[in-house]
Amino acid sequence: MIRFGRAVGTMEHGLKKQGNAAIAMATQSQTANFSQRPMAPRKPGLSQFGGVHGSRPGEGGPMNWRNRPLFRRDGDIRFKTGTEASKLLIEEAVRRDPKQTDFLQTFGNTMQSLSPVFDRNPKYAWVAKQLIEPDRLIQFRVPWLDDSGNIRQNRGFRVQYSNALGPYNGGLTFGSHVNTDYITSLAFDTLISNSLYGNVGSAFGGSDFNVRNKSESEIQRFCQSYMTELAKYIGDDIDLPGMGAGVNPQEIGYLYGQYKRINTHASRRGKGLLWGGLLEGKLCRAYGFGVVHFANKMLTEKGDSLQGKRCIITGSGNIAMAVAEKLIHFGAIPITLSDSSGHIYEDEGIDASKLSIIKQIKAERGARIGRYIMASTTAKYSDPENILEIPCDLLFPCCVGSNKIDADDVNMLADAGCMGVIEAGNMPSTPEACTIYKKRGMLYGPYKATMAAGSIVNGTEMEVNPIDSTDELDERLGESVDAVYDKITKTATEFNARGDLVAGTNIASFLKVANVMMAHGAV
Repeated sequence: MIRFGRAVGTMEHGLKKQGNAAIAMATQSQTANFSQRPMAPRKPGLSQFGGVHGSRPGEGGPMNWRNRPLFRRDGDIRFKTGTEASKLLIEEAVRRDPKQTDFLQTFGNTMQSLSPVFDRNPKYAWVAKQLIEPDRLIQFRVPWLDDSGNIRQNRGFRVQYSNALGPYNGGLTFGSHVNTDYITSLAFDTLISNSLYGNVGSAFGGSDFNVRNKSESEIQRFCQSYMTELAKYIGDDIDLPGMGAGVNPQEIGYLYGQYKRINTHASRRGKGLLWGGLLEGKLCRAYGFGVVHFANKMLTEKGDSLQGKRCIITGSGNIAMAVAEKLIHFGAIPITLSDSSGHIYEDEGIDASKLSIIKQIKAERGARIGRYIMASTTAKYSDPENILEIPCDLLFPCCVGSNKIDADDVNMLADAGCMGVIEAGNMPSTPEACTIYKKRGMLYGPYKATMAAGSIVNGTEMEVNPIDSTDELDERLGESVDAVYDKITKTATEFNARGDLVAGTNIASFLKVANVMMAHGAV
């Protein structure tokens, strides 16, 4: 057996030597033949972007991409200029969702701003095409019991738009005005805002549930039902819901309590997903503080300040109250606040003590702003009827709902000496109004740039960079706003749109997201 083994081993060894020699000769032959054959040209992919200017010569250059069809529906559709590319992208969005007016408005506004980007490097038009659709749109039924024992039902939504920069991140909003179009537009806007101020993705959600006419127990039962379904799609490294209109610290607590109940999740006080159910008051003021810091930066760049400026504030929610508080801090004079029932007007201004009374009134769920006139001898209620007829230096629209300010309103404000509009709500101005801002030489702070505190105060950020005081929050917001404002203005100048904060915001945000998306490939 041993001999046989050796004999076999010797034979195998000889065969191996012959075989190895043959393989080596074949490999050399193949290598020689391979080196003599010309290499097949590699088709450029999205990951071979070569910078925003697209100046790298060769197969991935601008001309190569401009010769490609942007769409292949009913024949190849190409473009020659960036304006044509923007038009094609907007037309495709309209074709897909012709009734989603809010989304089409914000998407169209962004694509028009990106025309010079598509001119310099047409490849970015293919990235923009991917942003016509969110990653996913989740809609679900939310059944709940009212206090009379009747089964009620609402619709729940969560649009996860993009996680190119990090986990999905965005607010929740409850209100009768909420629908698929509204939530999708907010999710797209969050994509722009979050990429400006942080490295997180974008999402938004909510329900057509009206919290104003519900009892506390009904709100709790609704939040528990809503979270029972939403919990399937969120998590620390997946999706981080946040605050919004109708979703305040009480609702955040109810939502997190149900999430913890149905998942193995330990609460971390003021940190992590939904802030561990404890959303501190100072964080609720972050959005409003950020808006005023942005306004102050705009005026500082013009050699002016907020000191002594008379300011109209529309709305009376968390953001509006925070805007008023910070305006007082900067020496400005807020003169109005409002809600759906009407507005209050203090000609001499709303100081800290008056603002404290208003906060106490609005802290009661469902309370109307008109109750304030019982506590003030100088306040006027809905006089004049149109709040924009009141003379002012600056307007801060903080109310819920889109397209509240039209071209006629802007002309009326400009004629009365208003210097500018700094938006503190989602899409409060019509496209025509935005055009008039520029024509009349008014300062204009677009909401996509001003409403970006969410990525600074989300629960995950609080774990890494906790904020221990209101002063620390204010300092961090001020530093972030300064850096972002400089980035926006430099980007606008680079793309021949000097002073256009809308274009600077859209371009700077898009390029940050687009470069990451191209590195990821066609996903």
